[in-house]
Amino acid sequence: MATRIHKNPLSLLLLLLLAYSSHLQSQACHEQDREALLGFKRAITSDPSGLLRSWTSSSDCCSAWEGVACDTASGGRVVNVSRSGLVSGNDFILDTYMSGNLSPTLSNLTFLKILDLSNLKEMRGQIPHEFGKLSHLTYLFLDSNKLTGTIPVSFRYLTRLKKLYLSDNRLSGVVPSPVLSSFSSLSELGFSGNKLSGSIPSSIGKMVSLTKLDLHENNFSGTIPESIGKLKVLEYLDLSENQIFGNIPKSIGGLSELVLLYLNSNRLTGSVPSSVSGLSSLQFFRLSENKLTGTLPPSIGLLPKIQRLIFENNLFTGKLPATIGHLTTLTDIFFSNNRFSGKIPPSFGNLRNLQTLDLSRNRLSGPIPPQLSKLQNLQSLDLSSNPLRLVSIPNWFPKLKLFRLLLAKTGLKGNLPSWLSSSSISTLDLSSNGLKGKLPTWIANMTNLSFLNLSNNGFFSSVPEEFKNLSLLMDLDLHSNKLSGQLDTIFSKNVHEPLGHFNSIDLSNNMFTGSIDADVGEKPVMASIVSLVLSHNPLGGSIPKSLGKLSGLEVLKLRGNGLSGTIPMELGNAKELEIIVLSDNNLSGEIPEKLLNLEGLREFDVSGNRLSGKIPPHKAIIPVSGFMGNPGLCGSPLPPCKHS
Repeated sequence: MATRIHKNPLSLLLLLLLAYSSHLQSQACHEQDREALLGFKRAITSDPSGLLRSWTSSSDCCSAWEGVACDTASGGRVVNVSRSGLVSGNDFILDTYMSGNLSPTLSNLTFLKILDLSNLKEMRGQIPHEFGKLSHLTYLFLDSNKLTGTIPVSFRYLTRLKKLYLSDNRLSGVVPSPVLSSFSSLSELGFSGNKLSGSIPSSIGKMVSLTKLDLHENNFSGTIPESIGKLKVLEYLDLSENQIFGNIPKSIGGLSELVLLYLNSNRLTGSVPSSVSGLSSLQFFRLSENKLTGTLPPSIGLLPKIQRLIFENNLFTGKLPATIGHLTTLTDIFFSNNRFSGKIPPSFGNLRNLQTLDLSRNRLSGPIPPQLSKLQNLQSLDLSSNPLRLVSIPNWFPKLKLFRLLLAKTGLKGNLPSWLSSSSISTLDLSSNGLKGKLPTWIANMTNLSFLNLSNNGFFSSVPEEFKNLSLLMDLDLHSNKLSGQLDTIFSKNVHEPLGHFNSIDLSNNMFTGSIDADVGEKPVMASIVSLVLSHNPLGGSIPKSLGKLSGLEVLKLRGNGLSGTIPMELGNAKELEIIVLSDNNLSGEIPEKLLNLEGLREFDVSGNRLSGKIPPHKAIIPVSGFMGNPGLCGSPLPPCKHS
């Protein structure tokens, strides 16, 4: 998430205190200000770090109260109240909270310029409409609390405001149009992380001094107002994670100072306007998770400072503009899950600073242009799920210094290329292709591998003993091949502490044999596993009790493994289990009550076994199909048990 252009309340406070320190000793606190601040303190119900400890009626608020500063020029009136819950200095960080409500008495601080009650986490209730009387206020920070209600219309009178942050609260309702109209001096506005709704008012165009506008993660709907193009000094615009619909306004191209533009996770439609060429300062451009259509305009190649283009998960069509090859400052392209067609432009080979190229899940055709071999900074290449009809990985690929290579469902055939053995690749996905042959012993030389997916191919043979040397491997997916032999090679893999513990294993739909090791749940490599899928292998044997020791296990699928014996009640000790599939085996005995009452259980299937007895009472909603095919089972959701 985007970070705020940060104010430093501590430095602001110190500057003011130092500037007036020689006068404060003789300048007593104004009675009206003292009462206003004590009224605020009375509305505080919890102050564990003593942020207001020094605020006593017997001491002077100008000289003795922490977080308060006064100005002699205005007769010793309070100008700064800064009691943030997050303060950092050269050698310390204070992260605390304060509970209570915002007292309307603060509105009697008629000379107040700075009010910082941010990051107190537990401030509740509404923002008092009386705050509109603070006509000298230039900085107002109330972000990161639990404030509710609406933004007061009275804020229209805060015409001197330069920075306003109400982010990360629980504010709701519409943003009053008159408020924005009066903010002609405002440079930063942060309303993100609330429940604000309605349209973004067109009066937003009157905030002509605005450099930062952050409205992300709300419930705004309607369209982006055309007037947004009037914010000529805007550098940061984040409208992401709302319900905004309609087209991207052409006027947005007038924001020549804009560095960051995030419109992702909305309901935007239409095409990208060619006027985007006017975004001459833009570095970060995110349009992902919308319903944008049409072709990308060639003018997108006129963004001289662009670093990241994130356009994934839309409905873009047509060819990729060759002009993108002019954007030599680009470091990341994310165009996944669209409907781009045609070939990858050879001009992409000019993107000498490119680190990530993700064109997956499109309709691109081959061949891959050899000019991409010039991308010597490229670390991640994902061309998966495109009809590239590669047959083989191009012979110039070894020239790349990739850490991630994903070519799933691209038409590859034949054996794994041996040059992979000398690569530094840590993520390799060649799934859903026509690859075949034995798993080569040289795969053990790929010691950087942390993620390996060779599923849905035609590999046969057993997993070579050398596989144990993949000590960094955490995710392994070999499902839907013709692999055989025992599983011990995988479960006994070496670990390179603290890395290399399995996160997920999927070996389903192969021909592995031999029972699962009794001590599988005690093996070091299995200590952190989340998902274990071994379905449809003729394993035999029983379910190991030690699986119950896998404290992080969420998914266990052992369907059609020829398992016999009972379901061990120890399995209920794996308290994170959410999905348990043990169907189509020869399991007998009763269903352990502890297993069926795991707190997070959302899928349970023991159908097609020889289980008997009454199904234990359970809270999880499990369909009848999860218990079918066990003639001896009875009780809800099956028919009730017959009493003899």
